[in-house]
Amino acid sequence: MNGEWEGGRVGAPLPRFARAELDFTDGTRLVLVDSRALATLDVHPAGVDLALGLGPDAADPAWTAEQLGEALASRRGPIKPALLDQKLVAGLGNIYAAESLWRARIDPRLSARELVPSRVKKLRQAIARVLDRATGSRYTDDDRVKLDVYDREGKPCRRCRTPIERIVQAGRSTYFCPVCQAD
Repeated sequence: MNGEWEGGRVGAPLPRFARAELDFTDGTRLVLVDSRALATLDVHPAGVDLALGLGPDAADPAWTAEQLGEALASRRGPIKPALLDQKLVAGLGNIYAAESLWRARIDPRLSARELVPSRVKKLRQAIARVLDRATGSRYTDDDRVKLDVYDREGKPCRRCRTPIERIVQAGRSTYFCPVCQAD
C-alpha cells in the first residue's frame, strides 16, 4: 500500500509523515513513515506464534493454482476485490492485482468463483510474473518498470490499443482493457 521504514539515530528530527518510532539501546531507531496513514503496527512478545489470519504469500512458489482456485471457489463477488483480501492471499495490493488480471486476460468484474481451472492457472502464473517483475524496485517509482494497465485510463492498451477503462470496485480504482479482458 504505502509506507516504509527509515533508519536513523535516536533524537534526530522525525520525517514529516512519521507514524511510529522504535528506539534501540545502541542509539539507532526505525521510523515508520506513511504519508497516507494506512499502515498499522502491532507489538507482540518475543517467541509468540502469531495468528495473523493471512492467506498464503503471493510470492511463495509453493502456493499453487489449485490452492488459489479452492480459495476463490467460495467467493461470490468480483475477482479483483477478492484478490485484495489478504486472508485469501497475502501480498497483493491494488496495483499488482490489476496488473495480474490484465496479464491473465481476466475481466476484473468476473465473479471469483466462476474462474475455471485453466484461467486460475493463468492468473497464478500472471501473479508470479508481476511479483517477479516488481522484485527489487518500487513498482510505481522505477523507470525500468512500466505499468501495463494500472493508472492508464484512456491510454491505449499495450496489447490491442483499445483505451484502458477505470471503474471503482470496493472503493478502489480498477483499470482494465475492455477488449483484452472481456469474458
